[in-house]
Amino acid sequence: MSQSAVHRRTWVLALLLGTSSLLHAQMWEDLAASPYRLDSADVRCLKVELESISFFRNNEFKGPLADGYSLPGLWVQPRLSYMPLRQIKVSLGLQALIFNGANRYPNYVYHDISVWKGNQYTSGAHLLPWFRAQADFRRLTIVLGNIYGAQNHRLAEPLFNPEANLSADPEAGFQLLWDLPWLHSDTWLNWQSYIFREDTHQEAFTVGTAWRFMLNAPESRLHWFIPLQIVAQHRGGEQNVEHHSVETIYNGLTGAGLCWNADRRVLRTLTAEAYGLLAYQQTGHLWPFRTGGAAYTGVRFGLWRFLEAGASWFFAPRHFVSLYGNHFYSTLSVRDNIDYGQLHTAAANVRFRHAFARGYVLGADAEVFHTWQPGNAGLSFSFGIYFRVNPSFLIKRF
Repeated sequence: MSQSAVHRRTWVLALLLGTSSLLHAQMWEDLAASPYRLDSADVRCLKVELESISFFRNNEFKGPLADGYSLPGLWVQPRLSYMPLRQIKVSLGLQALIFNGANRYPNYVYHDISVWKGNQYTSGAHLLPWFRAQADFRRLTIVLGNIYGAQNHRLAEPLFNPEANLSADPEAGFQLLWDLPWLHSDTWLNWQSYIFREDTHQEAFTVGTAWRFMLNAPESRLHWFIPLQIVAQHRGGEQNVEHHSVETIYNGLTGAGLCWNADRRVLRTLTAEAYGLLAYQQTGHLWPFRTGGAAYTGVRFGLWRFLEAGASWFFAPRHFVSLYGNHFYSTLSVRDNIDYGQLHTAAANVRFRHAFARGYVLGADAEVFHTWQPGNAGLSFSFGIYFRVNPSFLIKRF
């Protein structure tokens, strides 16, 4: 690449970071996260709840790490819920994922499509049963069945791609949520692939824990926090071991963050973060390396009441793979399965949200990724628009 071309790319990136620094989590919190503490006003109430997100997202990816694609569609989750006691809630329903123009769906776990899944197909929609049993204590919440997953885990962006809020299966297994004045912790097991005696694929599950230590109150003028997050996936089982190797892989993250609650007319919040990340392959050969590491720094702005902005820098000096993060936070290509080694990723985005009422949220975003690797560089972008509808209807109060 010529020196003038390098200069042009540098100026383009500087412009993007300067003008598109409108970032990050609050839009996805409003669109995809759910409150998990039970409301005593719902005791002995039988309700119909409807959760849905309609979306259109387009990814224009350049470079060797990933191919571009679009996600036009929606998922809808009708549920019947009942609270027999103030501390207990049970819910039963189903979830349907529908992509516009599709009429046949592979029976995969959407979020980690790989060869160890079955090759059965379903028609019309990707349809799954949904059930949750929840018990609340003073500071502890226990969940069995479909857990509070995806955005609710509050994983840092290098470890979790928010796009999974649109296309991933609802997580199911077991979860513990613990809240103290100085700590929020979420520990979960998501069972992704069950095997019967005659099955030829592997069982697979993900275990994670996310701890956020708060050094002072979140509403303080300057709020300090320390995250500690670990995510591990295991693929194995006690049968068919001669056809599959056992795979156990990990991601870890820790560091520090500072949030300035400015509460001004334009600038509401300013958050700065710096993290170190680890990738570790305990067993198996999914990755062409055993250990890897990376560093991540980012800044976020909350502007007015409807815009978010930010920019970040990611650097993997040799190897790193994010289990559930964006492709541009991994040195291993999902296009050709080649580990390209050292990786720099500069990212910027702008996100808009508007809440019409509780449970009715419109969101839109645009983001840019500029990656550098030995011998190649790429400028990728994506944009999307989303609409969450979450009404509930009282059937009977007993």
